[in-house]
Amino acid sequence: MERLIAIMALLFVVPLLLNTFLFLFNSSLSNWLTFFELSADINTVLTRPWTIITYGFFHGSLGHIFWNMLLLYIAGGLMLNLFKARLLLNTFFVGIVVGGLIYLLSYNIFPVFQSRSSMLIGSSAGVMAILVFMASYMPNSPIRVFMFSVPLKYIALLFVFLDVVQIPTSNAGGHIAHLGGALWGYLYQREFLKGNDIGAWFMRLIDVFTSLFNASKPKKKTTKRARSTKTESEVDQKKIDAILDKIAASGYESLTKAEKEYLFRAGKQ
Repeated sequence: MERLIAIMALLFVVPLLLNTFLFLFNSSLSNWLTFFELSADINTVLTRPWTIITYGFFHGSLGHIFWNMLLLYIAGGLMLNLFKARLLLNTFFVGIVVGGLIYLLSYNIFPVFQSRSSMLIGSSAGVMAILVFMASYMPNSPIRVFMFSVPLKYIALLFVFLDVVQIPTSNAGGHIAHLGGALWGYLYQREFLKGNDIGAWFMRLIDVFTSLFNASKPKKKTTKRARSTKTESEVDQKKIDAILDKIAASGYESLTKAEKEYLFRAGKQ
């Protein structure tokens, strides 16, 4: 999570500094962002397929990146307290992809967007995916907002509501993408509790890609540890299911310290 924040901060700051340097030589970085932002035109996207991911790494203003990174730090921190980093990456990046696809489809289906050109940047779809995932997983977990503690579900619902009502007023494409990311976060959480990791394909794809660069390196021998017994595994799963049912009924904060520690260890396995 911290690496994601650092990368996006660098991609925001470095072009600003470079543009200042080029200005002194009567030059500029004109139109460079078009190679990374997601266009609403399908033909343009077909020639630049990488933009379905890269658009999520760039931001249009200081306020844009600040609020996205703050929300990513809070919601991502909650997720990493319970789950592996791979789940966060799956949620974030697939959220960006889904948000981009919903944006692209909307601009080519709804009559209101006909004859309109639009470009999309920002990581909000991925951030919303993480926020809604955790708000669905532990809805009653309190989040400190100034002097008050607000349940996480109300914070997520507020962001979703603001995105819905702002579609007709400004940045329609951005708000639609946010809602696409939120939808992914909700569906992912629901399926994950059922034991279906429907977002695992993303990190598997990354593993395949990185393995191409490591194919020539000698592989280290590893030994597998056998599970003790099938009965023990079944008992553990029943205990996990009972804890998850308790979260769904009364919220994460209703768990005892021992239950939280057990769920934390289970999520890291």
